Amino acid sequence: METAAELFCQAIQEEGNITVLTGAGVSAGSGIPTFRGPEGFWTVGSREYHPQEIATFSMFARDPESVWVWYLYRMGMCKKATPNAGHEALARLDSILGDRFTLITQNVDNLHIRAGSSESRTFEIHGNIFKTRCASACSEGIFPLPEDLSPKRRGEALTDKEKRSLRCPSCGGWLRPHVLWFDETYNERYFRFESAIHVAENTRLLITVGTTGATTLPNHITNLVFGNRGLMIDINIADNPFARLATQANRGIYVQGESSRILPKLVQVADCA
Repeated sequence: METAAELFCQAIQEEGNITVLTGAGVSAGSGIPTFRGPEGFWTVGSREYHPQEIATFSMFARDPESVWVWYLYRMGMCKKATPNAGHEALARLDSILGDRFTLITQNVDNLHIRAGSSESRTFEIHGNIFKTRCASACSEGIFPLPEDLSPKRRGEALTDKEKRSLRCPSCGGWLRPHVLWFDETYNERYFRFESAIHVAENTRLLITVGTTGATTLPNHITNLVFGNRGLMIDINIADNPFARLATQANRGIYVQGESSRILPKLVQVADCA
């Protein structure tokens, strides 16, 4: 932890850009289960679907109502959760560093924004479960989740009123969750792809937190910083590819532990710098 604080302090004093990349581990302290955990499995009819099957555009095209019920079930979990000390520490860092800071998150739970992180400097590269857009892409608009939708329990179905609420105001087709599905690719309009790459290319210190690099853009970001000989800190409860990359970096370290405990200690360094 002392070495991580030294690297962090050095990056602040050198006035370089600082980027934080977060994954599901940050929200685990708020009680949100990981996407690929047992809570993600879903039964439609007589068949049980893995998250990698139900969280797809192809599944939505076949059975939009079942996909929406699953997302409303997950939305209920996210709605009940509250930001933890790790989220709050990153919001504090955002306010201290201003435009030198970027938060790139794989989480769709909205907890970073609720904790106070600025929307302009928070790149939700996998979307936000509390937003929607037209499934037919009749426009590029992103809309808030309709207020009259209720969290779902297993076995529940959409009501007629909810089905009407989930229609695009422009074309009348289905709205879809504003998330990146497994059979889709990153883009700039919805997921800040080019912006995230640009940030990575100009990052002096990268802090990866609670993520293990299961998707392509986070891997690309970390490899860019590594290739540019940037400083790297990985915070995770278990060894992972990003931890190994950090320890191989020009100057990097792996800190094992919960982000809700470690991040506030790092941000104290920024307060004193």
